[in-house]
Amino acid sequence: MTKAEIVATISDKSGIEKGDVLRVVEDFMKEVKSSLESDENVYLRGFGSFIIKKRAEKTGRNISKNTTIKIPAHNIPAFKPAKVFVEGVKKKVAVK
Repeated sequence: MTKAEIVATISDKSGIEKGDVLRVVEDFMKEVKSSLESDENVYLRGFGSFIIKKRAEKTGRNISKNTTIKIPAHNIPAFKPAKVFVEGVKKKVAVK
């Protein structure tokens, strides 16, 4: 599902104009990004958490030059779904 599809679905279900829904969705995404960039996790009960994961320094390989390189420690954004969310997906989505 794309952002446009999300906006259209919310607009249809709520009766709010698509432009207004789009602004709210984009503002939500900006706030999540801003919070994570400020080293703050975002917790949405019953849905999940947007968190920052710490990656340790490690050694990697540059295959084209056949050399080893050091990959520095860094942070990455991640999403951790709530238990209720995970259980709902397990029950309603068939394994393919």
